[in-house]
Amino acid sequence: MIRMLAPLALCMAAGSVAGTPWPRADARFASPAPQAVELGQLLFYDPILSGNREVSCATCHHPRFATSDGVSLGLGDGGIGLGPERRADPANPPEQRIPRNSPALFNLGADEFTVFFHDGRLEADPSRPSGLRTPLGTDMEQGFASALSAQTMFPVLSPDEMAGHYSENDVSRAVRQGRITGDGGAWDILAGRVAAIPAYRARFDAVIGERPIAFTDISNVIADFIAFEWRADDSPFDRALRGDAVLDADALAGAELFYGAAGCSTCHAGQFQTDHGFHAIAMPQIGPGKAARFETHARDTGRMRVTGAAGDAYAFRTPSLRNVAQTAPYGHSGAYATLDAVIRHHADPLAALAAHDPDQAVWPGFQADDLRAHGDAAERAEIAAANVLEPQALSEAEIAALIAFLHSLSDDQSLKGRLGVPDQVPSGLAVAR
Repeated sequence: MIRMLAPLALCMAAGSVAGTPWPRADARFASPAPQAVELGQLLFYDPILSGNREVSCATCHHPRFATSDGVSLGLGDGGIGLGPERRADPANPPEQRIPRNSPALFNLGADEFTVFFHDGRLEADPSRPSGLRTPLGTDMEQGFASALSAQTMFPVLSPDEMAGHYSENDVSRAVRQGRITGDGGAWDILAGRVAAIPAYRARFDAVIGERPIAFTDISNVIADFIAFEWRADDSPFDRALRGDAVLDADALAGAELFYGAAGCSTCHAGQFQTDHGFHAIAMPQIGPGKAARFETHARDTGRMRVTGAAGDAYAFRTPSLRNVAQTAPYGHSGAYATLDAVIRHHADPLAALAAHDPDQAVWPGFQADDLRAHGDAAERAEIAAANVLEPQALSEAEIAALIAFLHSLSDDQSLKGRLGVPDQVPSGLAVAR
């Protein structure tokens, strides 16, 4: 491998690694207006959008934790604190952990990001009146500027994330009764809260004029903020793509593997290392699973819950790898705590599934039976049967090289954010720090 380093540097400049095509640095991004970005920043950090006024978008997507929350499965409504220190509120504890790991928010303003959530249950679809395919179907409101805009607002409907327990506030009552859109629906209630705050009304006047504030206006400016704040296309890897620099020797060795023999780029393709597709790779299942309230299982069948197709069982969306060195834990359930562990899983998924140690999970303080599916032999067998990855041998040196390459995907500016955390928000509620 060391003998290849000099040729690799030449291949980098030519746009390939050892004959393997190199991604193009050609991503196109939204260019939101500054007034919209600044308004979106305030709303992103404001708990006013949660049923009990205690949880903001930043609770689970905080810059302190690289736009995630630093835990395997988080606590939304009913939690106190932030990140790994978050714990259950003894006066109003959560019903369960959030079923899936909180994804990072980097580069979601790029045009190519049109599919959202681990199972892809929301995606752009020009054939539909709203321009979106979502769990709400024909009830989906029009006016969302993008799929990113629509995605940002579904957590407000989730009892575990932001809405709160059934019937304990006006938003959770509306959700339980199935009143999401229209007058008196959950989204309308939240829009009314924001409109009633003079400082927000004045800021929206500068963005949309003096018409009434719709829920979609709120989600659109939050999407504008995310697109601006966490654009991540100036990592060492990006600079190498543009011909402005050359990766160091260890990262170059990892790049050769990533785009060559290790086959990582088969799924982690393109400038941001994702094909936006869905693949079953035998990821261990921990936590409550993805289930309706009337279901009692703890499994998560991934994409199949959206499509109903047996071939989609246990398949999850390929995550982008931007800033991946800072976004642990990994996997749809946060089953792996380190890059080393998740790379080893990809190298031999079935062996890794069988040997998975759940003690590496990072849990916020909450008592729950997190290992029901993990300890179910039949469930593990079904996860294994769906796997599509072939095992391959990776040496310790090769794993280290891949990790070095993944570190080259870190963009310091995006990790810091451009506007940062506001000192206060117009509602006067506490800002998560």
